[in-house]
Amino acid sequence: MKTDSLLLRGIRGKIGGIVVKHYGKKVVVTKAPDMSNIQPTAAQQLQRSRFARAVAHATHVNNTPELRQAYIVKAKKSRSVYQYVLKEYLKNNK
Repeated sequence: MKTDSLLLRGIRGKIGGIVVKHYGKKVVVTKAPDMSNIQPTAAQQLQRSRFARAVAHATHVNNTPELRQAYIVKAKKSRSVYQYVLKEYLKNNK
């Protein structure tokens, strides 16, 4: 359903059973997809596992003051230490 509702202009993403999407100046409201019967492929499972390890590593670095301090210098151009460590982990652990 396409709409020009002022209420939905500032909302994006899943809310309950609906998804609010923005395409240019139009707002589209759709039913959330049912993924309960979808089986991920082996490659998807491998990638999800790799990303979970990257998140655990980045969280550990971000929550350890000594490690975080060491990465602050390296992460100058990045938005945050967490994002920098996440990106580096994924780049170096293919």
